Amino acid sequence: MNDDIFAEVELEKKIAATFSIDVDIDSVIALRVPISRTGEATLFLTSKKQLYVYIDSQPILTLGDVRKIVGKMGLKADSYVPPAGRPRYFDEVGIARFKEVFPGRRTISDADIAYYRTLAPYRPALVLVSEVSDGTVYQYDADARTGWRPSTKFTYRRIRTS
Repeated sequence: MNDDIFAEVELEKKIAATFSIDVDIDSVIALRVPISRTGEATLFLTSKKQLYVYIDSQPILTLGDVRKIVGKMGLKADSYVPPAGRPRYFDEVGIARFKEVFPGRRTISDADIAYYRTLAPYRPALVLVSEVSDGTVYQYDADARTGWRPSTKFTYRRIRTS
Protein backbone atom coordinates (compact mmCIF):
# COMPACT_ATOMS: atom_id res chain seq x y z
CA MET A 1 0.00 0.00 0.00
CA ASN A 2 2.75 2.45 0.94
CA ASP A 3 4.66 1.54 -2.21
CA ASP A 4 1.62 2.54 -4.27
CA ILE A 5 1.38 5.90 -2.49
CA PHE A 6 5.07 6.55 -3.09
CA ALA A 7 4.65 5.54 -6.74
CA GLU A 8 1.79 8.05 -7.11
CA VAL A 9 3.82 10.87 -5.55
CA GLU A 10 6.84 10.00 -7.70
CA LEU A 11 4.67 9.96 -10.82
CA GLU A 12 3.16 13.35 -9.97
CA LYS A 13 6.67 14.80 -9.60
CA LYS A 14 7.85 13.28 -12.89
CA ILE A 15 4.84 14.70 -14.74
CA ALA A 16 5.30 18.14 -13.18
CA ALA A 17 9.00 18.19 -14.12
CA THR A 18 8.65 16.81 -17.65
CA PHE A 19 5.33 18.28 -18.80
CA SER A 20 4.75 21.26 -16.43
CA ILE A 21 1.30 19.95 -15.55
CA ASP A 22 0.15 19.67 -11.97
CA VAL A 23 -1.92 16.52 -11.73
CA ASP A 24 -3.52 15.38 -8.54
CA ILE A 25 -3.80 11.61 -8.88
CA ASP A 26 -7.10 10.46 -7.42
CA SER A 27 -6.81 6.76 -8.24
CA VAL A 28 -4.48 4.52 -10.19
CA ILE A 29 -6.30 2.17 -12.53
CA ALA A 30 -3.29 0.19 -13.75
CA LEU A 31 0.17 0.63 -12.23
CA ARG A 32 3.25 -0.16 -14.31
CA VAL A 33 1.62 -2.56 -16.77
CA PRO A 34 3.97 -3.81 -19.48
CA ILE A 35 3.55 -2.31 -22.95
CA SER A 36 6.61 -3.98 -24.48
CA ARG A 37 9.53 -6.06 -23.31
CA THR A 38 11.11 -2.95 -21.75
CA GLY A 39 8.27 -0.43 -21.41
CA GLU A 40 5.64 0.28 -18.78
CA ALA A 41 2.46 2.33 -18.63
CA THR A 42 0.48 3.72 -15.73
CA LEU A 43 -3.19 4.57 -16.21
CA PHE A 44 -4.61 6.97 -13.64
CA LEU A 45 -7.60 9.18 -12.93
CA THR A 46 -7.08 12.73 -11.64
CA SER A 47 -9.17 14.55 -9.08
CA LYS A 48 -10.81 16.40 -12.02
CA LYS A 49 -11.91 13.00 -13.38
CA GLN A 50 -9.54 13.12 -16.35
CA LEU A 51 -7.97 9.84 -17.42
CA TYR A 52 -4.27 9.90 -18.33
CA VAL A 53 -1.79 7.25 -19.34
CA TYR A 54 1.91 7.79 -18.61
CA ILE A 55 4.20 5.71 -20.81
CA ASP A 56 7.92 5.17 -20.33
CA SER A 57 10.25 2.78 -22.06
CA GLN A 58 13.95 2.02 -22.18
CA PRO A 59 14.37 2.67 -25.92
CA ILE A 60 13.24 6.05 -27.16
CA LEU A 61 9.68 5.95 -28.45
CA THR A 62 8.23 8.17 -31.16
CA LEU A 63 4.79 9.73 -31.30
CA GLY A 64 3.83 7.04 -33.81
CA ASP A 65 4.92 4.31 -31.38
CA VAL A 66 2.92 5.90 -28.56
CA ARG A 67 -0.18 6.13 -30.78
CA LYS A 68 0.12 2.45 -31.61
CA ILE A 69 0.63 1.47 -27.96
CA VAL A 70 -2.37 3.52 -26.81
CA GLY A 71 -4.54 1.82 -29.44
CA LYS A 72 -3.29 -1.65 -28.49
CA MET A 73 -4.09 -0.91 -24.83
CA GLY A 74 -7.73 -0.40 -25.84
CA LEU A 75 -7.70 3.37 -25.27
CA LYS A 76 -8.67 6.29 -27.48
CA ALA A 77 -6.44 9.32 -27.15
CA ASP A 78 -7.84 12.82 -26.81
CA SER A 79 -4.49 14.63 -26.88
CA TYR A 80 -0.79 13.97 -26.57
CA VAL A 81 0.83 16.30 -24.04
CA PRO A 82 4.02 17.90 -25.43
CA PRO A 83 7.14 18.39 -23.30
CA ALA A 84 7.27 21.41 -20.97
CA GLY A 85 7.78 24.78 -22.63
CA ARG A 86 7.25 23.48 -26.17
CA PRO A 87 3.54 23.58 -27.02
CA ARG A 88 4.24 23.06 -30.75
CA TYR A 89 6.88 20.36 -30.20
CA PHE A 90 5.41 17.79 -32.59
CA ASP A 91 4.97 20.39 -35.36
CA GLU A 92 8.53 21.69 -34.86
CA VAL A 93 10.02 18.21 -35.18
CA GLY A 94 7.74 17.40 -38.12
CA ILE A 95 8.80 20.53 -40.01
CA ALA A 96 12.48 19.88 -39.30
CA ARG A 97 12.23 16.28 -40.55
CA PHE A 98 10.23 17.37 -43.60
CA LYS A 99 12.91 19.95 -44.47
CA GLU A 100 15.61 17.26 -44.22
CA VAL A 101 13.79 15.22 -46.85
CA PHE A 102 12.58 18.12 -49.02
CA PRO A 103 15.09 20.96 -48.53
CA GLY A 104 13.80 23.00 -51.49
CA ARG A 105 10.15 23.25 -50.40
CA ARG A 106 9.20 26.69 -49.13
CA THR A 107 5.50 26.31 -48.31
CA ILE A 108 4.68 23.52 -45.88
CA SER A 109 1.14 22.57 -44.92
CA ASP A 110 -0.16 20.46 -42.04
CA ALA A 111 -0.91 17.66 -44.49
CA ASP A 112 2.74 17.67 -45.61
CA ILE A 113 4.08 17.13 -42.11
CA ALA A 114 1.40 14.73 -40.84
CA TYR A 115 3.69 11.70 -41.23
CA TYR A 116 6.85 13.49 -40.10
CA ARG A 117 5.08 14.58 -36.90
CA THR A 118 4.83 10.91 -35.90
CA LEU A 119 8.65 10.62 -36.00
CA ALA A 120 9.10 13.01 -33.05
CA PRO A 121 10.92 11.39 -30.10
CA TYR A 122 8.44 11.09 -27.25
CA ARG A 123 9.77 9.54 -24.06
CA PRO A 124 8.26 9.67 -21.53
CA ALA A 125 4.78 10.17 -22.95
CA LEU A 126 1.64 11.54 -21.33
CA VAL A 127 -1.67 11.01 -23.09
CA LEU A 128 -5.07 12.39 -22.15
CA VAL A 129 -7.53 9.55 -22.79
CA SER A 130 -11.02 10.19 -24.11
CA GLU A 131 -12.39 6.65 -23.92
CA VAL A 132 -11.65 3.07 -22.92
CA SER A 133 -12.87 1.31 -26.04
CA ASP A 134 -14.51 -1.89 -24.84
CA GLY A 135 -14.25 -1.46 -21.08
CA THR A 136 -11.00 -3.40 -20.90
CA VAL A 137 -7.45 -2.12 -20.55
CA TYR A 138 -4.89 -4.43 -22.17
CA GLN A 139 -1.25 -5.10 -21.39
CA TYR A 140 1.59 -6.62 -23.39
CA ASP A 141 2.08 -10.36 -23.12
CA ALA A 142 4.56 -12.13 -25.38
CA ASP A 143 2.84 -15.48 -24.82
CA ALA A 144 -0.62 -14.29 -25.88
CA ARG A 145 -1.77 -15.03 -29.41
CA THR A 146 -2.26 -11.33 -30.24
CA GLY A 147 0.59 -10.14 -28.02
CA TRP A 148 -1.86 -8.37 -25.68
CA ARG A 149 -4.03 -9.69 -22.85
CA PRO A 150 -6.61 -8.04 -20.59
CA SER A 151 -5.10 -6.23 -17.62
CA THR A 152 -8.10 -4.71 -15.90
CA LYS A 153 -11.72 -3.81 -16.50
CA PHE A 154 -12.50 -0.09 -16.46
CA THR A 155 -15.24 1.91 -18.14
CA TYR A 156 -14.58 5.54 -19.04
CA ARG A 157 -15.84 7.99 -21.64
CA ARG A 158 -15.04 11.67 -21.52
CA ILE A 159 -18.01 13.86 -22.38
CA ARG A 160 -17.06 17.19 -23.90
CA THR A 161 -18.72 20.27 -22.50
CA SER A 162 -18.58 23.76 -23.90
